[in-house]
Amino acid sequence: MTRNQLLMLGLGAALSVGTPAASLAQAKAATSKSTATGGAKLVEKVTRKGSELVIPYEKYVLPNGLTLIVTEDHSDPIAHVDVTYHVGSARETIGKSGFAHFFEHMMFQGSDNVGDEQHFKIVSSSGGTLNGTTNRDRTNYFETLPNNQVETALWLEADRMGFLLDAVTQKKFEVQRSTVKNERGQNYDNRPYGLAGEVTSKALYPYGHPYSWMTIGYLEDLDRSDVNDLKNFFLRWYGPNNATVTVGGDVKTADVVKMVEKYFGSIQRGPAVQNMKLPAPVLTQDRYVSYQDNVRFPMLRMVFPTVPQYHPDETPLDALAEILGGSRDSPLYQSLVKKQKAVQANASHPTSELAGEFAITALSYPGKGLDSLEIGVRKSIDAVAKGSITDEAVARYKASVEADLINSLSSVSGKVSQLAAYQTFAGNPNRLPQELKRIQGLTKADVVRVYDKYIKGKKAVVVSVVPKTAPNLVAKADNYTVSKDGFKAPKDEYAGLKYTKAKDSFDRSKQPAAGTNPVVTVPPTWNQQLPNKLKVIGTQNTEVPSTTLLLTIRGGHRLEQNMPNKAGISALTAALMNESTEKYTAEQFAAELEKLGSSIQVNAGAENTTVYVQSLTKNLDKTLALLDQRLLHPKFEQADFDRLKKQTLEGIANQNTQPVVVADKTFARLLYGPNDIMSTPTSGTEATVGSITLDDVKQFYAQNYAPNVSHLVVVSDADQKAIEPKLAFMQQWQQKDVKLPVATQPAKADKARLYFVNKDNAPQSEIRIGYLGMPYDATGEYYRATLANYILGGAFNSRINLNLREDKGYTYGARSSFQGTHYPGAFTAQAGVRADATAASVKEFMSEIENYRKNGITDEELQFVKASIGQSDALRYETGQQKAGFLARLVEYDLKPDYVKQQSDILQGLTKQDVAASVQKYLPAENMYLVVTGDKKYLPELQKLGYEVVELDLNGNPVTQAAAAQAAVQAAVEAAPTAPETQKVKVKTKKDKDGNKKDKDDSQKNGKAPFRMNAG
Repeated sequence: MTRNQLLMLGLGAALSVGTPAASLAQAKAATSKSTATGGAKLVEKVTRKGSELVIPYEKYVLPNGLTLIVTEDHSDPIAHVDVTYHVGSARETIGKSGFAHFFEHMMFQGSDNVGDEQHFKIVSSSGGTLNGTTNRDRTNYFETLPNNQVETALWLEADRMGFLLDAVTQKKFEVQRSTVKNERGQNYDNRPYGLAGEVTSKALYPYGHPYSWMTIGYLEDLDRSDVNDLKNFFLRWYGPNNATVTVGGDVKTADVVKMVEKYFGSIQRGPAVQNMKLPAPVLTQDRYVSYQDNVRFPMLRMVFPTVPQYHPDETPLDALAEILGGSRDSPLYQSLVKKQKAVQANASHPTSELAGEFAITALSYPGKGLDSLEIGVRKSIDAVAKGSITDEAVARYKASVEADLINSLSSVSGKVSQLAAYQTFAGNPNRLPQELKRIQGLTKADVVRVYDKYIKGKKAVVVSVVPKTAPNLVAKADNYTVSKDGFKAPKDEYAGLKYTKAKDSFDRSKQPAAGTNPVVTVPPTWNQQLPNKLKVIGTQNTEVPSTTLLLTIRGGHRLEQNMPNKAGISALTAALMNESTEKYTAEQFAAELEKLGSSIQVNAGAENTTVYVQSLTKNLDKTLALLDQRLLHPKFEQADFDRLKKQTLEGIANQNTQPVVVADKTFARLLYGPNDIMSTPTSGTEATVGSITLDDVKQFYAQNYAPNVSHLVVVSDADQKAIEPKLAFMQQWQQKDVKLPVATQPAKADKARLYFVNKDNAPQSEIRIGYLGMPYDATGEYYRATLANYILGGAFNSRINLNLREDKGYTYGARSSFQGTHYPGAFTAQAGVRADATAASVKEFMSEIENYRKNGITDEELQFVKASIGQSDALRYETGQQKAGFLARLVEYDLKPDYVKQQSDILQGLTKQDVAASVQKYLPAENMYLVVTGDKKYLPELQKLGYEVVELDLNGNPVTQAAAAQAAVQAAVEAAPTAPETQKVKVKTKKDKDGNKKDKDDSQKNGKAPFRMNAG
């Protein structure tokens, strides 16, 4: 690796350099004289030596086979603990799918020394976050906490490793089985295209292959399982010899070793676990399979079998996927998307421990058959060999991947996760140098070779997902059914397993005492205001050689308040700014970014348009030159506008296929009323977007993109003196007279009323309950209300979530939150629930809100709120993105950095009376809107709850009025059979038009979710 390459990949003080050989020699020398008192043996130590990039760590192995890895990073007062078990759905067998994921849920349900629901409560009250995930090959559990809570995290993880099964009761089993079913309903059955992966896997892998089913498993397998099946699964695979504990952050290695020896050392070794290895699937013909779904856009998915992770051909296949369908100049984009033959098209190459899949996915426009789309995809595949694989394309891929890798290691959790994965699947935590070497050594010839070997002329699984109303749109008729021929049942792994608990010389029931609370400091900032009134705020972050910029332009969708007939223009303008500039075509611009490993993205929201920039600092000058083009010199090409407008209209028409979006749209209409632009989605409606012209976009940009309503945040390893001259181009940005609209005041609900929207055969119902509340206030009533809500629906251990998810098993997750900005925002309680529990869930939601108002908060809950929120500051400012978000809030709301101290004072002084006052004032249950989207057969149960029920159609109109209007139109047509054809067409168009559609708003993924669900 050259010096320049090394500088490009340098990760600052958080990483160190050393060769594997040197590290191994050190380890051998260290092992001969370093055996910890509890038996942990140092087997490897990686430090800054040699010329290769590594994450420094020490690796130990305990006598019971447990692997321990510790990496020190003292840049922030936090720590990350990860326990990875080498077991995923690949360890399951036919008829018992979903066990690994099911057990991920069970591992949060308490153990001998940790009570029910206490794992989440203890970590949350420590100011930390936690979760668990399962995939095909591993299950991991992790916590990020202030550094004084590491021992508590290790105590918790050890207790569920060695002392779990007596706490696994039949009741917990049933509740979590219901929760997993809800998860499947939410993420697979009730989501458009949600079953595409399952259909693909069944067709690609032989019967009985552990990748032939999804990690979530089949409902029938979950139904036939019992608690003993689950316990045996745990005994077979969850021993310490099949686990890696990785701890990173502001810790001392010697202290961590002692803690792990204490809590894990006495846990007995489990049965031996061997790595699996299975041959790649062999396809003798293209396998065509299909299914019908509630979708608007037919989807084609083509999958070629390839190689498992860490195979020498993995990297060139990754590059091939990027070249085929990952960029603006890729064949898939140029021949399908740009020519408007597909709504979207891309290629990817996900790999797992046993196999890899080269996947091409494309969405056709409505009514267009997938047969022609398949022809287009195959032509794109052929085009790769005719000039797309170039030295420049390969170089761009390498630069982009290396930059992504650097940025992924900017957090301690990123470094720990990488070490854990390398150890689990490669047996070598120090695999980073090898991965970098593979990337650096990649050539055009490598990519051509894998194209010829795995893709060109090879057979694939071809999946068609078509609308239920158009089953004839499949690419080809199904020609493949799963066969059991050649299947041989695996050996029984579960006979004779026994549960033997560890014996200790200490009282494991006592939770470890926390160390001294870390001293958390708000990042020091520098400020500047340019002559054009652009506010600039920055901070230095020397952990990685990277720069993050976040430009916020106020207005967004709100600017459409005075031009409602053009609703959606803000979003369309931002989309068009990501296209061509005066100097570059969209393809050239994307290529220049890839060469630098940089990104620039313009996004429009409800109240702001943001421009996000990420760059390696050494490439910042070139990246800012591109930003100059994107921000100040967009070209606004007619062809780009036409394509994006068509895609926007198709997206709007697609929204009503998604129950989550239907519920959100209906809720917004009720909250804001017809006179507020916020009742209209940011994407606009078919009518409003249809009326927008390119001149409208140009005018909107010219009038509303202005520095005097904007602020720029800079987080960089470079200091203020180095950054300020680089921003000189921003002074060319001209001030404008932008008038930000004042919020309207819609009438409040006169009483609690339930609004129902029908979605036939929906396996889940979407619930929204709330009202339009307050604007954001960092230290006032808004902040106090968020504190009061934390125990109601803000934490995982909130009353709402414990009730609906953990106690009743109605949902995968339920939550409530206050959202406010400069404008009043909504209080929303929400969940996707099991369809047959719809009415019961609404009842429980309202019961929890009303009970909170009546009885207030308990002493224990108040202490939990103070501890959890009060100790979470340590996690707030770790990464460049986190720092940028914090600084942006300072400028957006004209806050002083010490507002955090003011919040802390309010929190620590919070009383039960304070909470009661907030709850009484800001949870008006009697004036809330209740919205339910689900199957109409459950409507009678909702009507029994005692609320007035109003049934709405997908456009927000009362069903009775809509039905009457439709009947009147039909009667008019029948009464005038000789009416002109144009009149008939007009009637049909009017009836089909949806003027109130909304963009998808997945609130648990937009950074505002108050807790992280136990996901899989």
